[in-house]
Amino acid sequence: MERFYLIVGHVSQLELLVPHGVRLVQLRLKDRPEQEIRRQIARARDFCAVHGAQLVVNDHWQAALDLNCGFVHLGQEDMDSADFAALRRKGVRFGLSTHDEAELERALSHAPDYVALGPVYETLLKKMEWAPQGVDRVRRWKEMAGRTPLVAIGGLTPERLPGVFAAGADSAAVVTDILQAPDPEARTREWIKACAS
Repeated sequence: MERFYLIVGHVSQLELLVPHGVRLVQLRLKDRPEQEIRRQIARARDFCAVHGAQLVVNDHWQAALDLNCGFVHLGQEDMDSADFAALRRKGVRFGLSTHDEAELERALSHAPDYVALGPVYETLLKKMEWAPQGVDRVRRWKEMAGRTPLVAIGGLTPERLPGVFAAGADSAAVVTDILQAPDPEARTREWIKACAS
C-alpha cells in the first residue's frame, strides 16, 4: 500500500497534483449532478492511467463499476447500499471508513483492501461527530486489523507522520494540509518526500 494517499474534491486538483509523483489518489465528489460526477470520474480515470497512479472513487461505486474503475472507497452509510458481490465480480478493490470498534468489525467482515481510521487529529475538513482518535487508537486499530492495511486520516501533517507510522498506520491520507496550502504542488512534493523517508 502506498504510504502517501492524496484526497481531492475535483478532477482539476487531481490533474494539478498527480504529475508530482502521487501514486494513490481519491476523488471525493460531493453534491454534484450525476452527469458531472461521471464526467469527472472518467477524466480522472484516464488521467491516472497515463500517470501510473491508482484512482480511488469515493462513494460513487455504481459509477465506478460502469466506468471500469478499479478501486472505490466507501463510508459506513455507503456500505448499506453497496453491492459488494458486484464489486468483487468485476475485481474492484475497496477501502472502508471506520470510527469505532463496531464499525471496524463490520468493515473487516467484508475483507476490504484497507480500512481507514479518522480523524486521528483535529480536522478542519468537516464537522465530525467523533473526537480526534489519537495515535494510541491507531496502534489499537492496527492490532485489530492485522494484515489489512490501515489508512490514517484527519489533521495529518508531515511533522506528525513519524508518530502515525510508528503506531502502525500503513498509509497517510491527506486533504486540507495540501489543498489549503499556499502552494499545493510544493506541499505535495514535501509529503511524498516525508512519506518516503
